[in-house]
Amino acid sequence: MIRNQVLKMTASPTAYTVYTKPECPNCEKTKDYFGSKGITYTAVDITEVPAALEYITAELGYSQAPVVVNNADDEDHWSGLRRDRLVQAAMSHKAA
Repeated sequence: MIRNQVLKMTASPTAYTVYTKPECPNCEKTKDYFGSKGITYTAVDITEVPAALEYITAELGYSQAPVVVNNADDEDHWSGLRRDRLVQAAMSHKAA
């Protein structure tokens, strides 16, 4: 599975993986939000990691950055700046 390859390349025990690209304001806002809430994440630049781009497009079906994947739940992922999902992630993080 492509995701496993990507995770091996970026191996770190973080709560989320944020797939980003350069000059992406919504990518920066997503990472800033996670940082402000103390939520750990790994940022993966899809322009530098071809397997990551293949994963988010071919396997997840997304064409917009950022793509956020919950590392604890393969079914929990989204694309774009989703304030509702960010708040949900922060609430889950507090409860943990």
